[in-house]
Amino acid sequence: MPTFPILPTILSIALLFIRVAAKPETPVLLQDRADTIIKQCSLPGPGEDFHAASAAEVNLEPDAVKEAIEYASTAGRLSVQIFRHNCKVAEGPLDPLTDGIANNVFSVTKSVIAMIAGLAYDRNLLALNDPIGKYLPREPGWGDEAHRAITVEQLLTETSGLDEALFSEIATSGLDASAPQVALAQPIIYPPGTKFDYSQRVPDLMSFVIQQAVGEDLQTFAQKHLFDPIGIANDTFFWLRDRSGNTYGFASLYIPPTQLAKLGLLMQNDGSWNGQQVISSDWVSKVSQSSHLNPCYGYFFWTNRAKPCIGVNFPSAQTYDRHFIPTAPDDLYAMAGAVLQNNFMIPSLDMTVTWTGIIGDSEPNLSALLGAAPGADRFYTFFRILMRGVKDADVPDPGPFKVDPLDLDISPDNYLSATVLLNSLVSSPECNIVVCNGGIPSDGVMENLRGLLNVVMGSLKNSLP
Repeated sequence: MPTFPILPTILSIALLFIRVAAKPETPVLLQDRADTIIKQCSLPGPGEDFHAASAAEVNLEPDAVKEAIEYASTAGRLSVQIFRHNCKVAEGPLDPLTDGIANNVFSVTKSVIAMIAGLAYDRNLLALNDPIGKYLPREPGWGDEAHRAITVEQLLTETSGLDEALFSEIATSGLDASAPQVALAQPIIYPPGTKFDYSQRVPDLMSFVIQQAVGEDLQTFAQKHLFDPIGIANDTFFWLRDRSGNTYGFASLYIPPTQLAKLGLLMQNDGSWNGQQVISSDWVSKVSQSSHLNPCYGYFFWTNRAKPCIGVNFPSAQTYDRHFIPTAPDDLYAMAGAVLQNNFMIPSLDMTVTWTGIIGDSEPNLSALLGAAPGADRFYTFFRILMRGVKDADVPDPGPFKVDPLDLDISPDNYLSATVLLNSLVSSPECNIVVCNGGIPSDGVMENLRGLLNVVMGSLKNSLP
């Protein structure tokens, strides 16, 4: 979901100038149609680029790959990368300019939070059925008993029951004194665990819960146990904090496409990176499974495993009688951000696609234009083209995309709420937009400035010959 903090957006633009100076089942592999030798690539080691292969070397039809890249590039994708068997098969025409630019990947950030939750889970520091109150401070302003009884899994599946309204939730992004306390200030409007309702504040709360569980700053923990093992240096990305220094979980991770692709490839490889198990295969499986209240959503990941598919509450939460991407295998799962920032992983085909861009879909539907409608035209058509090129598996073609009926429910109540906004400004007697927990928080401001400077210096360093 979108948020546009001014400094990081300016940073992304500046770095560009710096750099310029019917649903198929899981396919069955067809051995008799496979080429004799299929190239397999290792994942990049420290200082290495992705290893390359031609489309033919990984059993893909070159013409289909070319057509898919051309389609994506004319559909607002500033970068697009196709990988098979860990080999980089193709990229978009703008990738040489954009592949090192840190840009906001919006709700892909939620999926990264889920990956970090897995690191805590694997270390027995976090349990899915635990009430979040176990990890919250026992102080005023940190939730009543009902809020503290919400479980970790209910946060991860967006079934917490907390009130949400997209634009009201993100209005104070970057200005919040304490994002997790803002989340805890939102009223419970559904019994937790009874309804899928896509919230922006819930991932902020999950980020804080993980931080409390592991006993150190979330970004420090993630750098040691997630980013460093797969070669993502801390001067290549920026992650926004609130004024208390808590890391936002709903969006505002600014990361280059090349580094974003590494996160997708880690998941594609069952959590392993060149023999090192970074995230357990058990957790990778969990995030991609359907949750019972939304068959196309797992743990902050979208999944193709089942239908119907419930979308984001903008302009209304529509239920689609289809899979997330009907033209792709049913084991596809995805990290998905506004205006189509995505990692797509297809385990059965050992394929990963990463793309970023500036506009959403083309349907006459506000949710699709924002890139928040499951199974919209860009996803559908791209994978319909690309799947034609898979030579060693049958992926049925359900036919051309059919435009959904225009959603006439555009009531502002769905995404604008005075209650949600007021609770963001005044979370509790202990915390408001200015004063929180007995002081005026500023640690996060300084951390954000240091982070921005670090990325600028890193980009300058990496741009030198």
